[in-house]
Amino acid sequence: MDFTVAVVLGGNSAEREVSLQSGATVVAGLEALGYRVVKADPADSNWLSAVDQGDLVFNALHGPGGEDGVLQGALEILGKPYTGSGVLGSALAMDKLRTKQLWSAIGISTAEFGVLDKTSDLGKILADLGSVFVKPATEGSSIGMSVAATEKELNQAWQLAAQYDASVIYERYIKGSEYTVAILGDRALPAIRLETDNQFYDYEAKYESDDTRYFCPCGLNETEEAELADLSLRAFRALGCEVWGRVDVMRDSGGRFYVLEVNTMPGMTSHSLVPMAARAAGMEIPQLLQQVIELSRELQR
Repeated sequence: MDFTVAVVLGGNSAEREVSLQSGATVVAGLEALGYRVVKADPADSNWLSAVDQGDLVFNALHGPGGEDGVLQGALEILGKPYTGSGVLGSALAMDKLRTKQLWSAIGISTAEFGVLDKTSDLGKILADLGSVFVKPATEGSSIGMSVAATEKELNQAWQLAAQYDASVIYERYIKGSEYTVAILGDRALPAIRLETDNQFYDYEAKYESDDTRYFCPCGLNETEEAELADLSLRAFRALGCEVWGRVDVMRDSGGRFYVLEVNTMPGMTSHSLVPMAARAAGMEIPQLLQQVIELSRELQR
């Protein structure tokens, strides 16, 4: 095939190892499709020369620098077409605080939240919300995230999250089932329900554990799954996201869905969820990658 794809992977963020794994999967899938592939790692000084060889850039760079609009903006200045969401959608989705502020303003269901810093009244937060999730505002892969039910735990959770980002948020802990919905173009792929023996679906459960359980079909009835798909699509589009991504959602004991966040650069590791959802929709990884490339090229950025 007379077409070269530059796969950007690795980088210098806390998600470097995950990105290298995702990138390896993408490279293998693209080569299986017959593309010429070059790898570009921003941790290397000559990475832009590899990018320059590509007719299109496939973004497999997780975390700050890859998911937050920085790479996207640089590629637009260079005139290089690339996969996935653009500058605005990437930047908004990466910033969990702005994401939740926007969703709350337009009525998309998301858990109550706030900013956590050294001036926060920890006792009042817990009195108002009970247990809370604490997370860095602009990290992914559950890095720096923890659950707190006491003031001591909340202070420790803030200190942990603050190691990764100056902006730290908390949100009400929702006890219930966790779902993830892959988005491809204008459709939601079959939802996946997640179960882990860990306190929540953390980094270890996502990338290392063989005990995490995935259910697809997810166990919802047709009406409930349609509601979940519609909520996920609205949450994705509200941020200006495009092409593909993943929306994470909780459902409480009363049956209400709450959107947690959007991932615009989904993992492509052996434990990743979007390839699993694609498989349930009849696509193996090479076919999924081909769809991502075709949808991205249609945007003509």
